Amino acid sequence: AGSQIQGTASTPRRSRRRKSVAIAYDPGQGDGAEPRRPRWEPPAWQEQLQRIREMRRGRDAPVDEMGVHKCYDSSAPPQVRRYQVLLALMLSSQTKDQVTSAAMLRLRRRGLTVDSVLQMDDETLGQIIYPVGFWRNKVKYIKQTTAILKQKYGGDIPSTVEELVQLPGVGPKMAHLAMHIAWDSVAGIAVDTHVHRISNRLKWVKKETKNPEETRVALEDWLPRDLWKEINWLLVGFGQQTCLPVNPRCSQCLNQDICPAAKRL
Repeated sequence: AGSQIQGTASTPRRSRRRKSVAIAYDPGQGDGAEPRRPRWEPPAWQEQLQRIREMRRGRDAPVDEMGVHKCYDSSAPPQVRRYQVLLALMLSSQTKDQVTSAAMLRLRRRGLTVDSVLQMDDETLGQIIYPVGFWRNKVKYIKQTTAILKQKYGGDIPSTVEELVQLPGVGPKMAHLAMHIAWDSVAGIAVDTHVHRISNRLKWVKKETKNPEETRVALEDWLPRDLWKEINWLLVGFGQQTCLPVNPRCSQCLNQDICPAAKRL
């Protein structure tokens, strides 16, 4: 949203020299006013996006078959489903989808609720979620977060990004995905390592970004809001199958001729 200019309540004094106030006009509006410059956007991004959609048409990447949106019990009550989504997201950090999915299945067999996790001792929880990445830390974070959810939110999860990121072990990417999947609300773009890497390779950022959070801010500055929810699963699957971290399969990529990175990789 553009910035708004607020007027003062009192009547302005008449003076010989009038202060010039910059007013942003929409293109084609205003009496002789200079049109507002279009917001920056990457060249050829729409064509690149359409080709990625084509490559992702099969929806057969690990994220499609075993991503967080597939890990929760769809028959459980809404509050339990939302808790399971958040737990799957916490387990998924620096962990392959296959490993996260298997850990969630083992947890669900034990009856995965706020109360069941609180009643579980740390050793048992660790045995169930192993071998997810950093499983010892995740045991601690899961227990702390679950206790907060019980005490502060009545066993549900927060419904804002600001509250979600305050929970132990929950970062911005998880918070935005939790909003997408658990609450069906788009508050921002969920950026993981795949989205971060591909956005920089395609030059979808004005200048190179150093981390996923910088990439999120850069993408949200120009990418149309109606694409914010779609872009995560599109790029994650694309990154898992084609635009790999090491040795990307440029020869198989439909964007090979219009990707800035393809020529030097």
